[in-house]
Amino acid sequence: MKYKKILTKKQEKLGDGSILFETRGRFSFLYYKKENRPLDSSVRKSRTVPVFLMMICCVFLLSGCAPGKAKEKPPEAIPVKVDKVKLQELDETLDYSGDIKAQDEAVIYPKISGKIIEKVKEDGALVNKGEAICYIDRDEVGLKFQKAPVESTLTGILGRVYVDIGQNVTANTPVALVVSADKVKIELDIPEKYLSKITLGQQAQISVDSWEEEKFTGSVTKISPVIDLSTRTAPVEITAANKEYRLKSGMFAKVRLVIEARNNVPVILREAIMGHDPDNYVFVVQDKKAVLKKISLGIRQGPYFEVRQGLKDGDAVVIMGQQLLADGASVEPEAEKE
Repeated sequence: MKYKKILTKKQEKLGDGSILFETRGRFSFLYYKKENRPLDSSVRKSRTVPVFLMMICCVFLLSGCAPGKAKEKPPEAIPVKVDKVKLQELDETLDYSGDIKAQDEAVIYPKISGKIIEKVKEDGALVNKGEAICYIDRDEVGLKFQKAPVESTLTGILGRVYVDIGQNVTANTPVALVVSADKVKIELDIPEKYLSKITLGQQAQISVDSWEEEKFTGSVTKISPVIDLSTRTAPVEITAANKEYRLKSGMFAKVRLVIEARNNVPVILREAIMGHDPDNYVFVVQDKKAVLKKISLGIRQGPYFEVRQGLKDGDAVVIMGQQLLADGASVEPEAEKE
C-alpha cells in the first residue's frame, strides 16, 4: 500500500482509491490510497481528469501558503536636542588681567640722617602734601635739639609706613609710601593685531575678587606708540575712578575691552556648529526632518556665535545628536529647556 502527499483535511472516493486531506501545523497534506482490486478501462479514464484537477489545486494551495514579503518598516526617528535661533546683543571683547596701581604714588625719604623719635601718621591715614608723617632727632654734636619732620610730597592715602620709633635712617632710607587713590590704573600688554581696534577713551570693564558681584568701569587713557619687539605687544593703560577707595593698589584685576558691539543679531550656541571656517554647517529641523545648511559666522561672545547668513530667528537648530544625522534623516526633536 503506497501514499502520495498532496494537501488539505477531507476524505473522498475516487475510482479504486480514497483521497485523504490532513492539516499539520502550517502545512496541509493530501494522501491518495489505492484499493487492491483490478481496474477496468472506464475507471482508468474517469480517474485521469480528477487527478489532473487535484494537481492544479495543489499548485494554487501551495502558492497561497507561500509566505509573502515582509513589509519594509519606516526608518526610526533619531532623537535630537534642538535650540531656537534668537536675536540678541553680542560684544566682541578682549580679556586681560593686570595689577591695580594708584594713579600717583610717591615713596617718601628723609632729608637728613637721624633717629625716628615720633610717628604722627599710621597706615591708611589721609595725608596732605607738606604734612609731617614722622619726626627725626638730628642728634648732631653742637646743635640745639630740634626734631626734623619727614613730610609727604603728595596728597593722598598713607599706604605704608616703613620705619619704627628708634630706628636710624639716612637720606636713602624709604620712610613711607603715599598714594593718590582717587583714580587707579592698570597697564596691559595688547598684541599688535588688535591695536587698530583700540582707541583713547574706549570703555573697559574691571572686576576684582574682593567685589565679585560688581563691575567697575574704566577707559583707555594711554596707548604706547612703540611695539615691544620681543613680545609684539604695546602697553595700554586703563584708568578708573575710585572715589570710595574700594580698588586698592596691588589688587589683581580682570579687564574686558569691548572692541565691537552688535545689536539684534541672530545667534546660535557653539554646540550646534560643525566644520571649520569658512565651511561651517548646522542641521535645522523642518517637519521632523534634518536639513543640512551652510552658515556664515560673525563675532563670538561666550558660548554664542553671530550668524550672518544661512539662518533666521526662530529656526530650530540641532545642538545634540547631529553626529548621527544625514541630510533628510527623520528626527524626534526635544526642545532645549529655557
